[in-house]
Amino acid sequence: MVNNQPASAGGWLLLVVRYVIPLAVVIAGIVVFVVAPDTSRYEGAAAFIGAGLSILLLNVLYREGVRGDRERDEEERARTYFDEYGHWQDEEPVS
Repeated sequence: MVNNQPASAGGWLLLVVRYVIPLAVVIAGIVVFVVAPDTSRYEGAAAFIGAGLSILLLNVLYREGVRGDRERDEEERARTYFDEYGHWQDEEPVS
C-alpha cells in the first residue's frame, strides 16, 4: 500500500497547494456571487468556481500519474527479482 500522506516540514505546503488554494478560489467565487452587481455576478462566480475546481482536478490528475509511475517501478523491481532468483517474491522457491 502506498502512503499518500505528505512527509516532513514541506507537508503543510503540499496540503495548501492541494486543498486550501482550490477551496479559497471557490470561496472567492461564492463571495463574488453574493457581492457583485446583477449582470456580472454569474460570470464572475462561474469563472472563480471553475478555476478552483480546475486546480483541484489538476492536483488529482497529477497524483494519479505519479501513482502509475510508482506501480511501474514496483513491477520492474519484481521482474528484476524474478530474473535474479527464478521465482516471484511472494512464492516459495522452486528446488
